[in-house]
Amino acid sequence: MRNQAPLPLPGAVAATLLMTVLSCFALLGWVAPAAGQQVAGDSLDERRVFLLEVEGAIGPATRDYLVRSLAEAAERNAELVVIRMDTPGGLDASTRDIIKDIIASPVPVATYVSPSGARAASAGTYILYASHIAAMSPATNVGAATPVSIMGGGPQAPTPAAPRQPAQQQPEGEPSSEENPPLSSDPASDPSRSKVVNDSVAYIRGLADMRGRNADWAEKAVRDADSITAEKALELGVIDLIAANIGELLDDIDGMTVEIAGRERVLETRGALTESIEPDWRSELLATITSPTIAYILLLIGVYGLILEGYNPGAFVPGVVGAISLLMALYAFQLLPVNYAGLGLILLGIILMIAEVLAPSFGVLGFGGIVAMVIGSIILIDTDVPGFMVSRTLIGSIAALAALGLMAIIWFALRARRRPVVSGKEELIGAQGTALESFRHEGHVNVHSERWNAISESPVKDAESIVVTGIDGLTLTVKPDRAQPDASGHEDHKEQ
Repeated sequence: MRNQAPLPLPGAVAATLLMTVLSCFALLGWVAPAAGQQVAGDSLDERRVFLLEVEGAIGPATRDYLVRSLAEAAERNAELVVIRMDTPGGLDASTRDIIKDIIASPVPVATYVSPSGARAASAGTYILYASHIAAMSPATNVGAATPVSIMGGGPQAPTPAAPRQPAQQQPEGEPSSEENPPLSSDPASDPSRSKVVNDSVAYIRGLADMRGRNADWAEKAVRDADSITAEKALELGVIDLIAANIGELLDDIDGMTVEIAGRERVLETRGALTESIEPDWRSELLATITSPTIAYILLLIGVYGLILEGYNPGAFVPGVVGAISLLMALYAFQLLPVNYAGLGLILLGIILMIAEVLAPSFGVLGFGGIVAMVIGSIILIDTDVPGFMVSRTLIGSIAALAALGLMAIIWFALRARRRPVVSGKEELIGAQGTALESFRHEGHVNVHSERWNAISESPVKDAESIVVTGIDGLTLTVKPDRAQPDASGHEDHKEQ
């Protein structure tokens, strides 16, 4: 019996199994740290900090973005929400809605004026005071919280204060009355402004008392439009700290105690994961359509689109585009401080310009419509907050285009008025024709390739050229056209 060599298959299988086992152990060794990291990440998720960006004027889009972000932070049990702010101010209604949600938020909110060179002016000052933590970057400023007067126009000049007695010695650490003189406002001179200012003072003093911040300077920021640097704000107790960046801010507030819904909470922000929340498409769309200039353009597109659809029934495109634009404009206007007198003047101006086209008045209706439209456009938005006014350049451009269009309509109307009539019986007056027979008083002529009954005071020869001088029913009054050559080709001259 012949000895057979061992088959190599078992060895190959063993090696393959060994490599597979080693690979599995290696994979498990790689997965285990990853799992550990995931666990660590989950533990950090409990100490997650949401970072929100507010840049520019505060309006309905900013309110929607902040309110929904605060709700998401509460849902995900975030440790802190940081609002990084750089704003010149904003609308009162939007600001108050934001403050309500900050106060009611179960997650602490830190407002951080950053980066260097940023500001928290007007509405930003109120939000800074309402936040659980107020912080600023170096080289930033806060203040100028005087409310803009309603019905247009900037804030009126403050009424000079009554003469005061010489200042007495102030206790150390308290601001001197000479450094922060009170601003008196005479209600008799402007009761409406005094009412608005006093309401704003009471509002910001309430926020200051709630957060334990300097209420006296807050009142000065409202009455005198005072503005201070970050260093001065820290010195006066307006803010809690100055931080150069987000990391330094989180390190400095770690261990700080804040009050949430009447209960104290100690912040644990050191090493927390920072997550930025960007505005989504809804906030971006709302920011676009609530721009007063965009809303104004949508209004015009909507009105003119419906007018074109009325002139061309069945075109559909102008009507659909106009209806959508008009509804979007109305939605934007109900979120903005709109002066409805201005909106009415715009609509009146458009109606007058359309009336000029339908019933020409040599420009009276048209130019009156342009004036009404311009005035309405200027007073349409009832605020002077930066970023919430209709562009004056756009208003001027639309007024210029409307004026050019109106002058073009008037020019075409006058040109058409001077042109000879080309239809109707008036067009026959002065028309030339040819006699179909010789006659002395009544006969037949050919005018415009039509056979007409004709009468003439002068004898008319056969095939002689005639001119129509009048018309009575279906009978033409004619006379021989002696200036035209007769049938023989010779010119017939009148007898002298």
